[in-house]
Amino acid sequence: MINAEVTRNPNENAMGVIRRFTRKVQGSGIIQRKRELRFATRVQSSYKVKQRTLKLIKRRTDLAELVKQGKAQIKPERGGRK
Repeated sequence: MINAEVTRNPNENAMGVIRRFTRKVQGSGIIQRKRELRFATRVQSSYKVKQRTLKLIKRRTDLAELVKQGKAQIKPERGGRK
């Protein structure tokens, strides 16, 4: 892990030290790395991906069949711009 360290120079106020520290932290990429680790998701196995895809396809075909029979309504598409 990289540590960002800043020492106060003579005749430098606290805001200058904070500003230098902030720039150093941003330049070192500490925050970006932590965010990547925080929001990282595990890669699913190909079997799980395939099962999810098959389930989605079946759900869509079932809904299309119900719409064809008149037992379900077609939902309007989301989003206003086209």
